[in-house]
Amino acid sequence: MALALLGLGLFFMYYWLLETTNHEQKIQVPDLSKMEISKVEIVLKELQLRYEVIDSASFTAKFPIKSVIEQSPKSGSFVKQNRKIYLTLNPSKYADISIIDFYGKTRNEVEAQLKSLGLVIGEYTYIEDLGKDVVRKLLHEGIEIKKGEKLPKKSIVDLVLGDGKEK
Repeated sequence: MALALLGLGLFFMYYWLLETTNHEQKIQVPDLSKMEISKVEIVLKELQLRYEVIDSASFTAKFPIKSVIEQSPKSGSFVKQNRKIYLTLNPSKYADISIIDFYGKTRNEVEAQLKSLGLVIGEYTYIEDLGKDVVRKLLHEGIEIKKGEKLPKKSIVDLVLGDGKEK
């Protein structure tokens, strides 16, 4: 009697699990890359899938603004109804970089620091100054920038250097 009840219980549990876990259901995850979030919402809603934005990565110029850069699970994977798709979006611009203390440092030292922050070195201008190749100013689009000011990553920074000649 106990074995019969156990067998019957297992039989009902098996079919109950098949029904509640949607075991045979498969929805193929679409390719969402380069798709704007408003369109992603429509596409996933039609497929009865959900989404969550987990990150806005660093700005990537080859992707449209606020579009999908990465997704998990990957496109082509099979999931069940109501599954959440995790998305990484392209932000609307590059991150802002804080300008470092540069005054009185050598050209090579300042160049290395600016490049490591993601800024681009532009032109060099020399002024009359005793320190040869010592940084006296930083310029962005012809305007002097001071320590602590912020510029978008990939901005071009021009260096004003001493020429090493005494007055």
